[in-house]
Amino acid sequence: MRALLLVNPKATSTNRRSRDVLIRALGAAVDLTVEETRYRGHAAVLAGTAAAKGFDAVAVLGGDGTVNEVANGLMAGEVRPSLIIIPGGSANVLARALGLPNHPIEATGAVLEALRDGRHRTISLGQAIWDLDETLGDGGVLGAPDVSPAAAGAGGGSRYFTFCAGLGYDAEVIRAVEGLRSAGYRASPTLYVNTALRHYFMTDRRNPAMTLRRPRLADERGIFMAIVSNTAPWTYVGNRPVNPTPWAGFDTGLDLIGLRRMGLPAMLGLVRQIVGERSGLPTGKHLVQAHDEAEFTLSAERPVAFQLDGDYLGERERVIFRSIPDALQVLV
Repeated sequence: MRALLLVNPKATSTNRRSRDVLIRALGAAVDLTVEETRYRGHAAVLAGTAAAKGFDAVAVLGGDGTVNEVANGLMAGEVRPSLIIIPGGSANVLARALGLPNHPIEATGAVLEALRDGRHRTISLGQAIWDLDETLGDGGVLGAPDVSPAAAGAGGGSRYFTFCAGLGYDAEVIRAVEGLRSAGYRASPTLYVNTALRHYFMTDRRNPAMTLRRPRLADERGIFMAIVSNTAPWTYVGNRPVNPTPWAGFDTGLDLIGLRRMGLPAMLGLVRQIVGERSGLPTGKHLVQAHDEAEFTLSAERPVAFQLDGDYLGERERVIFRSIPDALQVLV
């Protein structure tokens, strides 16, 4: 097997020594080529040319943002090499949702076992489409997604996501954290939690902007914040999963939870229901929930913050979400 390993040198949970160890381990099992990513979007470009260069698999050592880029690059081609994930970020949501260890060296051992046994899993992806003129729905057709950084950050485009997307408060928190990271702060659960607590008192908790629209169902209005999930959990706080959509999975369509209240009692009640191992859905009259959806639209009366897989993508007024079944093969 020929494999391309894409390494994010800024991955938060690895250093040069640990990267050298896992590169030697992978190189002993496959014909390995290693490339370091140099800029945002570089991993998508490299992954997008992997099949044409004869690679059977693309491995990624990095966090959820780098994994998202690789997934988008793979989806740009008709022939898609298998995906290998070695977690190197602060949360590593996709890797952990797939059952991989959170430590990069241990995850490499699990990947080597999967290679030896020929073990893989086919997973779905979500797709977000924004600011386009196409009419989607029954019989709607989309062109190939534009995953360039420019298209992801401004104007119209589309992008795949592996585990979650969000509009509203959660995306505002991610925007604030990205600003702190650019100022030199290290990504950590503590940084996210402290930023979320501080930003809660800055977000608009009085004027809900969003509406959920689904085919053949009545519109759900008055939504402050919406989380769209392709799998569970949504994220982690340290080792504790945060599970607002526990029925979401790679073998079903997309799930959604929306909040019609942002007051402190409602938020605390929701937090108590979603932190930790959960199997039942959160309850509350202020919640809007959807399960196993093929397609839906979130529209807003004003621009609201938007994120995919923990990557802030600006403010949007309308985003269409689609489930893409059987999208990628992952060695696990």
